[in-house]
Amino acid sequence: MTRPKTGAPSRPSGGKSAHTVSLKFLAEHLGLSPATVSLVINRSPSAKSIPHRTQERVLAAARELNYRPSFVARSLRAQRSFTIGVVVPEISEGYAALVMSGIEDDLLEEGYFYFVVSHRHRADLIEEYPRLLQQRAVEGLIAVDTACRKGVPIPVVAVSGHNEVEGVTNIALDHKRAAELAMEHLAQLGHRKIACIKGQEFSSDTKVRWDAVRGAAKKLHIEIDERLAGQLEGESSSPALGYEVTRKLLERGERFTALFAFNDISAIGAIRALREAGLRVPEDVSVVGFDDIQSAAFQNPGLTTVRQPLRQMGVIAAETLLKRINAPAKAPYPKMITVEPELIVRESTAQAKP
Repeated sequence: MTRPKTGAPSRPSGGKSAHTVSLKFLAEHLGLSPATVSLVINRSPSAKSIPHRTQERVLAAARELNYRPSFVARSLRAQRSFTIGVVVPEISEGYAALVMSGIEDDLLEEGYFYFVVSHRHRADLIEEYPRLLQQRAVEGLIAVDTACRKGVPIPVVAVSGHNEVEGVTNIALDHKRAAELAMEHLAQLGHRKIACIKGQEFSSDTKVRWDAVRGAAKKLHIEIDERLAGQLEGESSSPALGYEVTRKLLERGERFTALFAFNDISAIGAIRALREAGLRVPEDVSVVGFDDIQSAAFQNPGLTTVRQPLRQMGVIAAETLLKRINAPAKAPYPKMITVEPELIVRESTAQAKP
């Protein structure tokens, strides 16, 4: 290995533009082997063994010389696309955004590109998108809160997947434990009349979580009155949905001292409806959300919620998919990966009034 060259980098001779800087020229300029530079530039997993300072030198020189690796050449050499498809219901604050952040971090670290498509719960798009993404040579799919179909010939990982489908790895929260954490917290505060907001019918988690809530309540000898249960309606992820459900619950005239919402977004809307009805949170009604989105801690009051490790679930989804892609054909793969919830207590819950 030669000593690194100092001074301003010289361009290739012959009047070539900066865009024709080759990997060999970049390696010679840095005094490194082309293999080392290639590993760093292509973000290969093997690059982790290269000192961080060396990696920084390579990336800085690549920027200065305006070096652009040939993605096509890399794909042709390996006969791979290094591209993943990600299917989500929508891209908005909350659930999908946090899962996506975890997926993105891991794929970028491993040198993969990805396409993201949102289906807005349209059955035709849910059916069509996996096929369209395969036509663009993706090597695997991550489905976020999206029903998976049979017959997809590439590896698939489903975040919040609950159905056993051939070729699909499901990553799901322990909803039974999540419901117990929330209901036990409210019971310890003396709440017995608890209203609940269920998720939309199309959500992957709605039925599983609702069954878990009723099971946890029964275990604590708390009756879930159907007149105190409302369901989110509409496709958008907006506090307005939780606001409307809570307003309708209040109109029924059935008194309750606590409310357990399907997610933090709907809990934020519920608090607005309670305040408009002249009720204080948490003095008159305690509110518990679900997910622990980034803004939950900064609500007024801070939102007590069941934390679903959404970003971690995104990282696990990406890691699992890449392992399956790089595994030998017909190698065994995990069918289900379960993650654990955590209760985050803030200021939106308090002791029930006598």
